[in-house]
Amino acid sequence: MTRFLTAAVLCMAVTTPALSQEGQQMNDDQKAVLNTITDMTQAFHAKDIDRVMASYEEPATIMFQPGVPSQDHAGAVAGFQGFFGFDPTFTYGAHEVIINGDTALHITPWTMTGKLPDGTAMSDKGLSVAVLKRQADGGWKMVIDNPYGAHVMSAE
Repeated sequence: MTRFLTAAVLCMAVTTPALSQEGQQMNDDQKAVLNTITDMTQAFHAKDIDRVMASYEEPATIMFQPGVPSQDHAGAVAGFQGFFGFDPTFTYGAHEVIINGDTALHITPWTMTGKLPDGTAMSDKGLSVAVLKRQADGGWKMVIDNPYGAHVMSAE
């Protein structure tokens, strides 16, 4: 189940204003990065696996468990599809988007609620850290997606 919870983190609905570091309004590039995250979330909620996977560059590294990176495309597809059944609801805290040339870092805390197949309520929270790369067409795609960024804080 942890694998599926992690996959869902990647698909959070954006519910906060577009703010960069220190509460400043985002510039156009930062907004474009945030739009990639938002578009992926919308695709996830529509259960459109092709659009979800189109948010990632091949190969992308996705952390479906803390400390366990995966570049397995078929595994990512299976993980996302398995999670569709939980109909999770995600919310973000503030967003931080840092850009250097054609590389961007997106950081946001998240909270998720949903239901297991037996109807039992579930919830989770964490810190999403994603690295995106600008594409030739000017758009952005995720190359690293780690919804468990906060786990290092407790790993002492």
